[in-house]
Amino acid sequence: MTQPTLAALDHLVLTVADIPATCAFYRDVFGMTPEPFHPADGSTRWALKFGTQKINLHQSGAEFDPKAAQVQPGSADLCFLSETPLEVWQHHFAALGVTVELGPLPRS
Repeated sequence: MTQPTLAALDHLVLTVADIPATCAFYRDVFGMTPEPFHPADGSTRWALKFGTQKINLHQSGAEFDPKAAQVQPGSADLCFLSETPLEVWQHHFAALGVTVELGPLPRS
């Protein structure tokens, strides 16, 4: 079987204690652009954009699904893009004994 490959990092999710303070810090220190976005559920969420990358922010204590099992400020998750078919990844994970806790999920 062919080894599946990653194409790129789609986004990073960072759980934070204070979204406005986090936006101000990353804007002022690193020049990132805080931007609201509106997923299919109609909510307003925040992302920090820089170049072609983004960091999605989750408010600690007010997380939304999907989320990690034990969320706390400073925790993060990585979301990747791949052109490899999903079924190939599923077989690859199973062959290595990797447990998928949640997913697959639609891209946010």
